[in-house]
Amino acid sequence: MTDSTQTHPQGVLPDHAISAMIESGAITATMPVPDGQIQPASLDLRLGTKAYRVRASFLTGAGRSVAERLPEFTMHEMDLTHGAVLEKGCVYVVPLMEGLALPGDITAVCNAKSSTGRVDCLTRVIADGGVEFDRIPAGYTGPLYAEICPRSFSVKIAPGLRLNQIRFRRGQATLTDAALAERHAQTPLVDQTPLIDDGLGFSVDLSPQDTTLVGYRAKPHAGVIDLTQIGAHKTAEFWEDIHSDTGQIILDPGAFYILVSREAVTIPPDCAAEMAPYLAMVGEFRVHYAGFFDPGFGHGVPARGVLEVRCHEAPFVLEHGQTVGRLVYETMASAPSQLYGTDIASNYQGQGLKLSKHFAP
Repeated sequence: MTDSTQTHPQGVLPDHAISAMIESGAITATMPVPDGQIQPASLDLRLGTKAYRVRASFLTGAGRSVAERLPEFTMHEMDLTHGAVLEKGCVYVVPLMEGLALPGDITAVCNAKSSTGRVDCLTRVIADGGVEFDRIPAGYTGPLYAEICPRSFSVKIAPGLRLNQIRFRRGQATLTDAALAERHAQTPLVDQTPLIDDGLGFSVDLSPQDTTLVGYRAKPHAGVIDLTQIGAHKTAEFWEDIHSDTGQIILDPGAFYILVSREAVTIPPDCAAEMAPYLAMVGEFRVHYAGFFDPGFGHGVPARGVLEVRCHEAPFVLEHGQTVGRLVYETMASAPSQLYGTDIASNYQGQGLKLSKHFAP
């Protein structure tokens, strides 16, 4: 019997391979997959038509299904057909339109989309038999669900809204530190001296040129953000400007901040990347949400990483240049047919400090 990992290239599956998985039934959908849902190295996941308000976040555990566990935790069911508001501080489970029938050599990992993290909406994918969030084992067959917990703002959602994305990989794809250093020497991955330690480290920019604006802090008693509307919300109604001329700010416990990395990064066309915390905890704050970076991000157009930061138990002094996160690079199984920001419309190519697409420029 031939080892499938020898007959198929290892790495992150590109857009045309994802299309082939849809055609073969490895990815199922209750509604046809529209143009634009397939990204260069991931697939957007769509909310279904109902939501369950649950008492607490949960994982199903081995051998049990989400449908089996939901009655234990459900407080009430919501119809999303005409849109519905999810209250901040509450937890909801929403069946997704997509499901999986994965081959035995393909695993999947999920993540919140950039715009979801930037409005402090914690959303993770859960699956039947799951023992961790956002991780789908090889050979999984079954439905997918989004667990949604708005943190700073209540949000309005509707069926078809894409809050999460899923990436597929075959075999080992992560680039070693030695491979990263070699790539950077050939074609720079970052516009600063690289900090390579279990990925490419990046730091926070608190001394920008020509301005004292270093970030935004979520207002505690703002209104509802309609996640179906682009550019429809006034920044001042939801965010406070954070200024500094000292190269440092003090993070308030429980507050949510949008900051930006000091480094501009590049994701080559034959790579994908994922943002991860530099450490589980660095002092008293955490870079709150991870995120996917597609092939072509920052390629030819330097782009910095937007940081979603939450402070924990005590006020914490954050200083310019402090390392706060890392990018884990992975090889693509083959080249995608389209690149981020080049062949498809991309909201954040060439970005600096920027709020989500829901806010007016």
